[in-house]
Amino acid sequence: MRIAIAADHAGWEDKTWLADRLKELGHEVTDFGTDSAESCDYPDYAAKAARAVASGECERGILICGTGIGISMAANKINGIRAAACQTVDAAKLSRLHNDANVLCLGARGTEHDAMAELVDVWLTSEFEGGRHERRVGKIMGLERGETS
Repeated sequence: MRIAIAADHAGWEDKTWLADRLKELGHEVTDFGTDSAESCDYPDYAAKAARAVASGECERGILICGTGIGISMAANKINGIRAAACQTVDAAKLSRLHNDANVLCLGARGTEHDAMAELVDVWLTSEFEGGRHERRVGKIMGLERGETS
């Protein structure tokens, strides 16, 4: 799978570790930065990675900031992105099964590598169920086009 990855200063070490792990698992990883612990603005990196997913350059994206919340908010501003900030395995799985999330957002603060790996693994291997969920995802995407329910 082609995966876009990015982080701010709080998540850059985890991003580097995770990118290496994903490559070892056979995924193609495109790193959109940052590359240090120097303070930076997560919207800049979220936008780069999210645009790569929205354009089809990458199939999915993984973003990391301190909590996963800010970077998910930024990514969701890009048309075509359904970013989910997930702290539990169930949330990660359901974000794919029910919401067809194409970007996973993780929090670097308080998430150990083992837990992060588990979240990513379940997210990457879960497939969208479609069915009744397809209608709902369609409504989410319609909001980008100014449609209302």
